[in-house]
Amino acid sequence: MPRNRPDGKLEALRGVPLFAALNKRELASIGQIADEIDIPAGKELIREDEPGRQFFVVLEGEAVVRRKGRKINAVGAGDFLGEIALLSNRPTTATVTTTTPIRLAVITRTNFSKLLRENPGIQLSLLKTLAERLPN
Repeated sequence: MPRNRPDGKLEALRGVPLFAALNKRELASIGQIADEIDIPAGKELIREDEPGRQFFVVLEGEAVVRRKGRKINAVGAGDFLGEIALLSNRPTTATVTTTTPIRLAVITRTNFSKLLRENPGIQLSLLKTLAERLPN
């Protein structure tokens, strides 16, 4: 069952580079659409080559990232995954499986798209952030 702890969740969201340019009010709007969920160890969060539908920020716990069956990374508190799913319909590039019980802040693409339609200021901030990340 989703539980929301605004302080820890907002602090974690603030650490996501995609949200770096957002002001406090805009970040709070992101926090309102991010549900906190607890997932047991051994559960697949994302499956490689499937459509991405959610963005995850790890609040507690750990997960392993595999591409073509090979471990390429481990993620823990403060890490995030699935950000491309918020912005595109591209298939996911890796499988992510929890290795410990994990608490996540989860944003669905549907809720994120709705938030952007209703908040042009957030759209503009995100565009600026993405533009700054493009190579020169």
